Amino acid sequence: MLIIGAKGFAKEVLEILGQLDDLNNVVFYDDVTPSLPETMFGRFPILNNISAAQYFLQNTDPRFTIGTGNPALRKKLYAKFSDIGGQFSSTISPRASVGKFGNTVEDGCNIMTGSVVTADIKLSKGCLLNLNCTIGHDTVLGDFVELSPGVNVSGNCKIGNYSLLGTNAILIPHVTLGENVIVGAGAVVTKDVPDNSLVVGMPAKIIKQLEPLSF
Repeated sequence: MLIIGAKGFAKEVLEILGQLDDLNNVVFYDDVTPSLPETMFGRFPILNNISAAQYFLQNTDPRFTIGTGNPALRKKLYAKFSDIGGQFSSTISPRASVGKFGNTVEDGCNIMTGSVVTADIKLSKGCLLNLNCTIGHDTVLGDFVELSPGVNVSGNCKIGNYSLLGTNAILIPHVTLGENVIVGAGAVVTKDVPDNSLVVGMPAKIIKQLEPLSF
C-alpha cells in the first residue's frame, strides 16, 4: 500500500497497517517536505515523484490511503492518485469498534485506535476518525469529514462534506453541520451550523464565515 504523506499522521496510519499485519509492500509518498530520508524507520521507502508512485501502483500494489489531515487537501490527493490508477483504500484499526448493524464505511476512510462506531452510521468517502472518537447511531458523515482525537458525535447527527471537528469537540443529538464547517477544539455544538462556518465555544457560536471550497 502507498501511504500519501511521510510525517506525523502517516506514521499513525503505518501503525494501523502494523496492527493488521499488512506491512508487505508499504511505501510512503511525499514530494513537498525537504530533506526527508530515503526510508521511514529504515525500512519503508519514501517516494518523492509522481512517476515512481504511478509505477508502484500499477506494478506492485494498486492501493493507496491518505496519511495527512485537512479535508480539502485529502480530496485533492484522492483525485490526484486515483487519476494515476490508484485504488482508494481504507485503514481500520482492529482496536477500533465498528458495529455490525447498518453501518457503511466507504472507500478511503481512516479509523484509528480507540474509535467507536455504533449502529446505522454512514462514513462517506475519505473520512478520518482519529484516536478515541465516538459516533452514535443514525449519524451520517459526508465526504472527507475529519474528526480530531477525542471527538464525540451523538446520535442522529449529520456532518456535511469537508467539515473538520477539533480535538474533544462534542455534537449533541440531532445536530446538523453544513459543508465546510470547522468546529474548534473543545466546542460543544448544540444547534445546527450552516455551510462555510467556523464555530467555537460552549455552546458553540459562529465567529467567522469561511470561503466556500472550490475544486
